[in-house]
Amino acid sequence: MAAHKEKVRAFIIDNFMFGSADGLTDETSFLDEGIIDSTGILELVDFLEQEFGIQIEDEELVPENLDSITNVHTFIENKLSA
Repeated sequence: MAAHKEKVRAFIIDNFMFGSADGLTDETSFLDEGIIDSTGILELVDFLEQEFGIQIEDEELVPENLDSITNVHTFIENKLSA
């Protein structure tokens, strides 16, 4: 759902980009662009678990799941439909 994507976008902007979405697209790599570091990934995981009621396993903590808005959105949708 687009609402999930917008919640993730708002969280990233508010918590890691100081309220400015400059240069952030759905495909922007959080790690490559220095938006989120390893500690930030843990904050993102906590947010996702709380907001969407999902459990994220250690083996799921990979860039393919958590390195862009699109990746996070796809990951959430897959978790919710499982």
